[in-house]
Amino acid sequence: MSAEAITQKKITLAHGAGGAVMQDLLGSLIIEKITNRSAGRIGLDQMDDGATIALGDRLDSRELVITTDSHAIKPLFFPDSNIGRLAVAGTVNDLAMMGARPLALTNAMIIEEGFPLSNLERIMQSMDAAANEVGVPIVAGDTKVMERGALDKFVVNTTGVGIAAGGAITDRELRTGDKIIITGTIGDHGTALLAFREGFSFTTELVSDVAPLWKMIEPALAIGGISAMKDPTRGGVAGALNEMASKSNVGIVISEDAVPVKEAVRTVSGMLGIDPLEVANEGKAIIGVAPDRAEEVLDAVQASEYGRDARVVGEVVSEYAGKVVLETAIGGRRYVEAPVGDPVPRVC
Repeated sequence: MSAEAITQKKITLAHGAGGAVMQDLLGSLIIEKITNRSAGRIGLDQMDDGATIALGDRLDSRELVITTDSHAIKPLFFPDSNIGRLAVAGTVNDLAMMGARPLALTNAMIIEEGFPLSNLERIMQSMDAAANEVGVPIVAGDTKVMERGALDKFVVNTTGVGIAAGGAITDRELRTGDKIIITGTIGDHGTALLAFREGFSFTTELVSDVAPLWKMIEPALAIGGISAMKDPTRGGVAGALNEMASKSNVGIVISEDAVPVKEAVRTVSGMLGIDPLEVANEGKAIIGVAPDRAEEVLDAVQASEYGRDARVVGEVVSEYAGKVVLETAIGGRRYVEAPVGDPVPRVC
């Protein structure tokens, strides 16, 4: 991005939505301004879910993985969850997507003056419960308070450190023939949040899917054959699949009939004119796995609490390099484009 372009443009909500606009901002301005941006095999240049830090022993296949994320969701409390569980789950999941067992988390909070202590207590209880669910301690943190009106209530940053026993998995190593697994129904989080904001009344099925996924991913990793993983948060499944296809220089073909979507999500999406493929998830993973291990990995995922609705939804092909193609329910094919922004802003 040229200096003139920078001075004439300003940050918009789309720059934080996880789509093409955000990717352009990261690649053309933010990352290029950091000259020392790697401490191991995977660094900022790869724009993965985290980075690796070299342990020093070349004979040691283990890699230390670190990831960080800030959460500014609105509202702070939403169907079946809140920002505390979201923050822990999001960071645990970023580690898990790189094949790393969570070792420890940090928690930094910025709180607006006047924020109810009862709400803070609820958030902290949710963070503690989510961390205990996967057995990861919260070992350090920071708390700042800003004057009333200078902040929208509450923002939290969580950083996680994990260990990838066999080396970190990336989102860029899909191979032709790999099967694509989605670990459950898509669009639950963003759709539930949007319906809640708009005051819609639906069945209790329409709740957020926020969940820490390590206990689901760990047995799948033990089977082997996993080539790439990513959690489809901002930008949804469409954004995540396009990023994986582009980085791996392969095509991905998925079947519309195979992609699991709850009826309540279809209803809300249809009413509001949004595509469930583009809506954020906070408790799902996309897994690329060798065809001879796909059924075993699927069985392992389905045996877990958060993977019961997992499905093989497509495969990696040599055609359509860098693109994602949807086989529609009526027998046609269309490209699935990476969303420019997010149809539901401030979902994480």
